[in-house]
Amino acid sequence: MPISVADPLLSVKSLHASYGKVAILHGIDMHIMPGELVTLLGPNGAGKTTLLRAISGLLAWSQGEVSFAGSSLRGIGPREAGKLGLVHVIEGHRVFTHSTVWDNLLLAGYDVPRGERAARVEEALNYFPEIAEKRHALGGALSGGQQQMLAVAQGLVRKPGLLMLDEPSAGLSPVLVDRVLGVLAQLRAGGTAVLLVEQLIEKALAVADRLYALAQGRLVMTADAREADLPARLERAYFGQDAHSLIE
Repeated sequence: MPISVADPLLSVKSLHASYGKVAILHGIDMHIMPGELVTLLGPNGAGKTTLLRAISGLLAWSQGEVSFAGSSLRGIGPREAGKLGLVHVIEGHRVFTHSTVWDNLLLAGYDVPRGERAARVEEALNYFPEIAEKRHALGGALSGGQQQMLAVAQGLVRKPGLLMLDEPSAGLSPVLVDRVLGVLAQLRAGGTAVLLVEQLIEKALAVADRLYALAQGRLVMTADAREADLPARLERAYFGQDAHSLIE
């Protein structure tokens, strides 16, 4: 369903999610506009990964509503969400180690028309020259940083309207962290929305438009990424001081 630029691309309302009987998310409300880069911050165990899993359909949610591009995601799994344009790159270097870089990317576009698939792979590789020159190498022969680039490139083959990434900097050198975050800034400039879960707060804020912060499965802060004194405000939010007053 087409949406206008004034409408949220992703809308999350009163979302609750659990693992079995253990409640993790407690009434999350958030939105992402088309072409917006939003970072999701929070201490370990705050519920960040759970939120991404619930949005993409990897985890069923018990209450609330999630919609993408005007369509409800209730009961929709990751494959169907991906076809709508919502792509989730999960934490860790999840690549096919016994397949080449090229074949990894072809597999990511398994349902793309054959005549278009190779062009999409080349377009994704253009963002990462480091792996483009190793297109015939096995995924397992890449360094950890290169495997992370390949995982992101797999998501790009889907031509997402919204790309969700969970800790893409994990295990990367500072130089490669900057490379990956630089690609996200390029994507945003090209009109792709990004939801980024990241522990490197300063680097995440440098590329983000807005931030949401979670603590103990609850939204404790939302702000423009250019606002002053954000690290101190985040610390207060994480430890519960003035948490309610930080919701804007």
